[in-house]
Amino acid sequence: MDIIKDDAAQSSAEMVLLFGGVIAIAITAAIFYRQYLSGLGNAIKGGTDLNNVLNGINGLNQKFT
Repeated sequence: MDIIKDDAAQSSAEMVLLFGGVIAIAITAAIFYRQYLSGLGNAIKGGTDLNNVLNGINGLNQKFT
């Protein structure tokens, strides 16, 4: 047995480390930007700007018909 020269599992171990690093960076970024991400969700739920635009478009539609 030549265990020292056996490198069959080296590439899979490197892939596990690579994906683990990417996941760790993504989780760290999500924790760092937690306030921004939660505020973004509230802005999307509110939709006040979109409602104002739609009301303006409906008002223009009534003027031209």
